Amino acid sequence: MCCTAHIFTVREPFRLECGEVLPSVTIAYHTYGTLNSDRSNAIWVCHALTANSEVADWWPHTVESGRFLDPERYFVVCANILGSHYGTTGPMSSDPATGEPYYNRFPQVTVRDMVRVHMLLARHLGIQSVEMLVGSSLGGFQCMEWAVMQPDFPRHLVLIATTPVTRPWAAAFNESQRMCLEADQTYGLPSPDAGTAGLAAARSIALLSYRGGRAYDLTQPDTQALRPEGYPAVRRVHSYQRHQGDKLCRRFNAYSYHRLTCAVDAHDVGWGRGGLQTALSGITAPTMVIAIKGDILFPPSDHSELVNYIPQCEYHEIESDFGHDGFLIEYEIIDGLIKKFLNT
Repeated sequence: MCCTAHIFTVREPFRLECGEVLPSVTIAYHTYGTLNSDRSNAIWVCHALTANSEVADWWPHTVESGRFLDPERYFVVCANILGSHYGTTGPMSSDPATGEPYYNRFPQVTVRDMVRVHMLLARHLGIQSVEMLVGSSLGGFQCMEWAVMQPDFPRHLVLIATTPVTRPWAAAFNESQRMCLEADQTYGLPSPDAGTAGLAAARSIALLSYRGGRAYDLTQPDTQALRPEGYPAVRRVHSYQRHQGDKLCRRFNAYSYHRLTCAVDAHDVGWGRGGLQTALSGITAPTMVIAIKGDILFPPSDHSELVNYIPQCEYHEIESDFGHDGFLIEYEIIDGLIKKFLNT
């Protein structure tokens, strides 16, 4: 498998939806496979909240021979999103005005800002359209925004475990996580380690929404709860929650997490476009929507407007014991559905 990491810098001012201007934008991205002579074999993957642009790193058994992201057949592109921690301009980037990282001074970004950055990269690569635009969760937000903003870009559109508008239930999880960040007394300091304890706690909350009760009960049973007299039980899940929080802190930062969760909460594909029906009905690509029955973050009901308003749309619900994270785990089912969709 030929995987290549790239950096592309746009040396022109980039105006954000919030009104602030970034003097330039650096985009980190990975590619797999080879772009053919007529540039018709590209697939663009949009990643979720804390993922990176190396798809094979976080979406197992998808970038493989015979799979729907077959690098022998397709040129697969994934770009790290604006505001993230993995090479694209974000809070840890240097502010030209000061020569120091932005940290908490980094402006708020939106999903539409992320997509406009993707468009700049696509233009740089000479890709005017892709065989498929695919994304899950926040990646799905980007895909549907892109399909609305540039309807002729995707020839096929796949939206997995996502929603056209962030509902209060999902936004409540995010606000609780930001409360954890802001309660950390180091949050706001000009340091890459600022808010680390708050970030660990935020991740612990996020996992509840990603997995749900069934996944925890299946994967974190106790062989023996230790109950010394006078002390609370020590449970396997306690160490799991702390481990997951610590693991995110080793690879992400609190300021990016804060900005990206705000971008999730602001997501509404119908905003400023006359509502969801008007916006989604402008998508011209044949579309497949996949929901996960056990997903408590973006349940199947959250996908109804996508199915009802996108003109050419087929819908599938898949079973998973792992809730929202099922899009990462049920790769065999998803692979079969997408390959059939592409061939049809």
